[in-house]
Amino acid sequence: MLLRLTVAGPSGYNRVMLSKETLDAYRRMTPGERLALALRMTEENTPALLEGPPALVARRFEMLQRENDARNRNILAAMARTKARP
Repeated sequence: MLLRLTVAGPSGYNRVMLSKETLDAYRRMTPGERLALALRMTEENTPALLEGPPALVARRFEMLQRENDARNRNILAAMARTKARP
């Protein structure tokens, strides 16, 4: 069973935090199993993502892009902090 906690993220959007048990299960997966899971989730969720008027679909993709950009900035900042340590 997947346990999820929803919290407001820094930019106001909702983030889903997975339970420790779920995260541990993901960590035990092989890279191939994680890839298969990601592809299956993408395939299952694509119809809902593309549903609606073009303006709504565009807003969804803009939101996804903002979230991805924020995640990438956080990753790069963490990598820079790690490299800056003596």
